[in-house]
Amino acid sequence: MPVPDAADSRYHDRMNRTRPALPTWPLALLAAGAVALVSGLAFAGWLRHGSDILLGLAESGMSWCF
Repeated sequence: MPVPDAADSRYHDRMNRTRPALPTWPLALLAAGAVALVSGLAFAGWLRHGSDILLGLAESGMSWCF
């Protein structure tokens, strides 16, 4: 029985590996985009309505809690 050479063993090693069902980088990129979008919208809302939020909290006495 001949001894397999290094190239043959690498071939069998690659053929026996199982691939994941979906690559993880597109899902991670999609999740990062969603987080960035939500964070951007929250920051834009804070810039637009921040003074109203602060005045509303001040009227109820809650501004000292934050």
